[in-house]
Amino acid sequence: MNDKTVSAAPVSADDRYTVPALQRGLQLLMQFSRDDRELGGAELSRRLDLPRASVFRMLYTLEQGGFVERVGDSGNYKLGLAVLRLGFEYLASMELTEHGRPVIEELRDRCGYSAHLVVRDGREVVFIAKAAGRNAMFHSIQVGARLPAHATVLGRILLANLDRASLRQLYPEDPLPAYTSRTPTTLDQLLTLIGQHRVEGHGVSQGGFETGISTIGAPVFNDRSEVVAAVSIAVPAQRVNDTELPGLVEQVQAAAAQLTERISHVPSRGAWPSKPPNQRVA
Repeated sequence: MNDKTVSAAPVSADDRYTVPALQRGLQLLMQFSRDDRELGGAELSRRLDLPRASVFRMLYTLEQGGFVERVGDSGNYKLGLAVLRLGFEYLASMELTEHGRPVIEELRDRCGYSAHLVVRDGREVVFIAKAAGRNAMFHSIQVGARLPAHATVLGRILLANLDRASLRQLYPEDPLPAYTSRTPTTLDQLLTLIGQHRVEGHGVSQGGFETGISTIGAPVFNDRSEVVAAVSIAVPAQRVNDTELPGLVEQVQAAAAQLTERISHVPSRGAWPSKPPNQRVA
C-alpha cells in the first residue's frame, strides 16, 4: 500500500464558511430595486445565471417567509413585508437614528417644515428618519427613500469626506448622470459644489432636484470630524423667501451641531476641519 497521500486543494475560509444557498437567496432579493419593483422567475434566472427550477424553489421559500409576494395572478414577484420589517428594525437599532429622531422632531416643531436625517450608501442618499411637517397638503420623501448623491445637495454634503481620487473611483464615468439642468456632470463641477458647502457649512437647493421643493441641509460629524449624516428640512416652495432663508439655515445648522455633539460626545464639533481633503490630481 502506498504510504503517500494526495493532499486536497486548500480551502479558503470564505469557501468553508459560505452558505451558497443563502448567498444566492440574498442575491435574488437584491435584484429588486426602485426601478425593478416586480420581476419574474425567468428574468431572475437570467440575471443570476441559475436554472429556472432553482430560482422558483428560492422564490417559493422566500414567499413562505414573507420576503417576496406574488403580484396578482401573474408570474411576477415583488418584495414582501418581511424585508420592510428588517429594514425598519435595522434603522430603529441605529444609534444615529435614536439620537437623531428627537433632534429632527424639535427642528420640525421650530420651523414647521418636514425634517429629515440622511446618510450615504455608496452613490445614494438614504433617508433614515423623518419628522413630518405641519403642511398636510405637502408630503415629503419617506423613510427608506434613496436619491442620487451627486445630484442632490444632501448627497454632496455627505460626499465631502472624499478626495478627488476617491470620488473618481466612486464615479468613474464621464459625464456623470444628469437629472436636471443643475446636476453636475463632471468631477470638477462636483468638487466645486462640495467645496462651496464646506466653506458655507451648509447646503441649499432651491428647486434644484425636484420642482417646487427647496432643501436646506447641514452636516453631522463624528469624533474624527468625518461627515456621517446630514440634517435637512424640505420647504414646499420653488424658492425660499430671502428674509426667511437665513433663519432656516441657522436652525438646521443648530440641529446638526446638536446631533453631532450627541454622537461624538465632543462639544462644538459641528464644523468641517479647516483643511479640506486633497482635491488635486495626483
